[in-house]
Amino acid sequence: MTGPHTDGSLDAFFDALVHLRPVDATFIGIHDQDHRLPDWSPAGHQALAQRWRAVGEALGATHDLETAVRAGDWATIDRAVAHSHVDVTLAELASRHFTRGNPSLAVGEAAFSVIGLITREFAPAAQRASYLLPRLRAIPRFLAGAMASIADGPVPSAWVDRALRETRALERLLTEGLPIWCREMALADDRSQALVDAAQGAAGAVHGATEALNNLKRDAVDARPAGEELLTTCIRSGHWMERSIDDLLQEARDALREHQALLAERVREAQAGSLAEVLARLAAAHPSVADYYGAFQRCWDACRATSDAHGLVTWPDAPIRYVAIPEWTRMAAPSLYYLFYRSPAPFDTYPVYDYVVTPIEGLDDVAAARHLAAWNNATIKLNHVVHHGALGHHVQNWYAYRAPSRVARIAAADCASRIAMLQGGTMAEGWACYATDLMEEVGFLTPDERVSEQHTRVRMLARAIVDLEFHTERRSFADAITLYVDEVGMTPEMARAEATKNSMFPGTAMMYWFGTQGVHTLRRLVAAREGAAFSLRDFHDRFLAHGALPVALISRLMTAER
Repeated sequence: MTGPHTDGSLDAFFDALVHLRPVDATFIGIHDQDHRLPDWSPAGHQALAQRWRAVGEALGATHDLETAVRAGDWATIDRAVAHSHVDVTLAELASRHFTRGNPSLAVGEAAFSVIGLITREFAPAAQRASYLLPRLRAIPRFLAGAMASIADGPVPSAWVDRALRETRALERLLTEGLPIWCREMALADDRSQALVDAAQGAAGAVHGATEALNNLKRDAVDARPAGEELLTTCIRSGHWMERSIDDLLQEARDALREHQALLAERVREAQAGSLAEVLARLAAAHPSVADYYGAFQRCWDACRATSDAHGLVTWPDAPIRYVAIPEWTRMAAPSLYYLFYRSPAPFDTYPVYDYVVTPIEGLDDVAAARHLAAWNNATIKLNHVVHHGALGHHVQNWYAYRAPSRVARIAAADCASRIAMLQGGTMAEGWACYATDLMEEVGFLTPDERVSEQHTRVRMLARAIVDLEFHTERRSFADAITLYVDEVGMTPEMARAEATKNSMFPGTAMMYWFGTQGVHTLRRLVAAREGAAFSLRDFHDRFLAHGALPVALISRLMTAER
């Protein structure tokens, strides 16, 4: 992972990142670790902490970051961001909140160690199969070590329940999906049989992990808060925010009330009597079965044309193709962290990138109607085009992979259970949410779609509040569910799933709010400073060119006096 600047301590950081997180490396596009899995056993965790501490010591303290920011000294800036990642990693390793105590992360790591090799055509199928075979054979040892760490203490019920759903999906992937992939790739019979045999062995280990999960001692609570110290580390070292939790909470609560009032106003502007009425109208406006896949591409084309017409950003040549989830992962996808848009690997090349969607083929009339109501025109536009596949994540990723910062190229890459580095989150999710705001600003959304988008903003703020309150023990898990039901309008089932996700990944839900707010604030500052010379396209191009760094840091870079 070389770059325009060289630094031995940074090289050591990236070497550790790749070697200690081989599944992440696959999704980043570094393929010399594709045959391996990490070691999450008790001894493995000790070794991980020791290695990361050594990396942190080698990086050293950054004594004059402001000078580096003013000078655009990327080596120094990268060392500072890398060091902040080490701080977060060591805090996670010291906690039972992550790989030492959450079985869902272990199951996800095993599942996506396979999925990363069978859904990405970075090499011929036979070559990927040669990586896949030793990785499949490593799954039993990996799961045994991870479960030994997790069994050291009680585990929250919500985490166990999620992991049990994922083990069932992983078993199906190994026993049903792998044979389909081997057949579709036309692998040689002996290679195919070796993979199927290894997958059966791995499935046996997954079955054993399922039994171990059922026998785990469960916490008295459904989900465990991370604690104020760990959450503060996520905020300060992950997102580069210096504000206190109390200050952030007050602002988030005030903003929630403001955006709930705006939601009611948007409903009135749409000439509807309630949010439910608008959502019902949106569900009824959907493509036909025959036009399902084409609707995505037409909307993508319209999004780009609108962006170009309004001069929003210099749009890169990075085409998207909307296709059905591959048959070999289709049976497992609904129960896994299986993203429809999973960021392209920064170091792989893609002439056209596949955005996968739930297939409609094979559904009876009732099931097809239900699916199309959920995947309606507004969902396609707001979520699958603007936020993810077009102006949002996809355009941002293209810029990030060409950033002068080595860290910024990889930080927001989607990996097994989350992005590669928390430091990339406010840019990745902040820009994608801001992109939808931007398309509303230029008139791309209908009145009903504006209601839906405002509802999303309410949900974003509620998630930030739960993130801040739950992990500091200001709100219980049950009360988090109640907030989502009463203040956002989620169903109890959806609310529980959302609260479970909040509990598993402290500091993650808030990054959407931090990032979106940060982009809007920076835009106002730059526009005020530049006056009549301000160009929206130029601002967005400059902002995105920094890559997936914390928005708070990018703000310092863009407002620093040079």
